[in-house]
Amino acid sequence: MSSSILLVGCGNMGFAMLKGWLGAMADLTVHVVEPDKALADRAAAAGAIAVADAGDLPGDLRPELVFLAVKPQMMGKVVPGYARFAGGASTFVSVAAGTTIATLAHHLPGPTPIIRCMPNTPAAIGAGMMVCCANAHVTGEARALVEKLLSTSGLVDWIEDEALMDAVTAISGSGPAYVFHMIECLSDAGMALGLAQDLAAKMAMQTVMGAGRLAAEAEDSPARLREQVTSPGGTTAAALSVLMRGDRLKKLIGEAATAARDRGAELSRE
Repeated sequence: MSSSILLVGCGNMGFAMLKGWLGAMADLTVHVVEPDKALADRAAAAGAIAVADAGDLPGDLRPELVFLAVKPQMMGKVVPGYARFAGGASTFVSVAAGTTIATLAHHLPGPTPIIRCMPNTPAAIGAGMMVCCANAHVTGEARALVEKLLSTSGLVDWIEDEALMDAVTAISGSGPAYVFHMIECLSDAGMALGLAQDLAAKMAMQTVMGAGRLAAEAEDSPARLREQVTSPGGTTAAALSVLMRGDRLKKLIGEAATAARDRGAELSRE
């Protein structure tokens, strides 16, 4: 059975999703609204029907889903242009950080089905983490289709309490930046110990990537994997005595995540 999707905004995140959808569903028709000509041309080359403005869409278009992939500060200006798809005709899916379901509903008439999704940047290579929250108007069929589409970009999960979206943002949404900084720190430490810059960078990146993959694929928990590589009195034990003394690293990451969550709540209110 064929499906029709409307994607509003086709920047890096939108285009990453688009490529995943078209690669996984041969019978999918995707209309894209993207005012930037280069980005619109890129979407068209991938197999979408791209237009520059909502007014250029076919009058008889009835998409099952309307994906909103524009910057949060643009939502108030952009969303009203798609009001004709509201009121239950289509399910709206937002991937804009900090934009609440209530904010979207304010710009859309009628009891509109709305799903809020928090993706992260690894979705661009099919390794993302997408967490969604739906309002009461979303059907099981729409949920299933959204999960099928988002799964082409990585793992998908759901929460029932939208208030937890700020915590989701703090862990998986902002989390890649924490890991990137960890890579930077490992690389800098390697150079401080005398390693060449290119070798230190390569070692740091591969170590983080390999450890993450092992943690994902192994049957043992991350804690058990840590114990397995930590010989009593060895080099790893010496390093962990610094990182784990007084829960030093645990507290620091907890403080960072709390700051991200609190800022997310502030942005939602704004």
